[in-house]
Amino acid sequence: MDTNFIHGVIPPILTPVDESDHVVDSAMRRLTEHVIEGGVHGILAFGSNGEFYGVDPMEQQRALTIILDQVSGRVPVYMGIGAITTRECIKTAIMAEKEGAQAVSILAPMFVAPNDDELYEHFTAIAKSVSLPVLLYNNPGRVGYNFSTNLVARLAKLPNIVGMKDSSGNLTMTAEYIRLTKGEQYKVLAGKDTVILASLVYGAVGCVASTANVVPKLVVEIYDKFMAGDIKGALEAQYKLNPFRMVFDKASFPIAAKEAANLIGLDLGNPIKPNKGCSDDVKAQLKKTLQDIGVL
Repeated sequence: MDTNFIHGVIPPILTPVDESDHVVDSAMRRLTEHVIEGGVHGILAFGSNGEFYGVDPMEQQRALTIILDQVSGRVPVYMGIGAITTRECIKTAIMAEKEGAQAVSILAPMFVAPNDDELYEHFTAIAKSVSLPVLLYNNPGRVGYNFSTNLVARLAKLPNIVGMKDSSGNLTMTAEYIRLTKGEQYKVLAGKDTVILASLVYGAVGCVASTANVVPKLVVEIYDKFMAGDIKGALEAQYKLNPFRMVFDKASFPIAAKEAANLIGLDLGNPIKPNKGCSDDVKAQLKKTLQDIGVL
């Protein structure tokens, strides 16, 4: 299975919606162009920052078709899957393959607490339902638990489970995921924007970075400079990015990226309720960091 396309900077693209939570076609296309012009290496639809939990399946499908149409083959498009049940995950994976996504990324089930054997069967069933490359998505802050390293090593032996996004922020865990799967050609992507460079040093192949919705060129600079051997330059870019990303944690998850995108004129609308916009104080901090970066 060809997985050479899995690398670089992949924004979990934001989802612009109207007051009825329907996807806004023009804004979705505008954001898609913004990140492609910023040099990203792929786009992930309906990751956590894409508010997957608030968009019904038909609207998710419509948004995916809009993104694929706008991308027109310029970068690979990944479909994020965040359903709890195996059944719903399989339905979404099959839809994504039918519509033309290049890969799927599957969040560990939230709310429930499956053991490793149950998770193994869950991900195996989803992977077997499609011929696409499958990425795992580790986000303990949202689902309440990590993928164990033993589970990842087991799943990495399956033919089309080819990698993962790790949003744990725990570099020891990231390094172990990489070390234990080296013989499987398994690809790990950083999911915490503040440790992109550190993850690359350990052997990650790129990142899924929410900040790349807003400042794609800066996030791409970290990756490109690292790949060119310019560690000092990559570190400078990482340090430039970090204050912006750290403001996100002062707002309700996951609204800060959409707020920042609106500040630079992308006009993506409001978050999906119950979330509302950022406080005036957080908006001011976002604006200040964007000014420091030089995009405002």
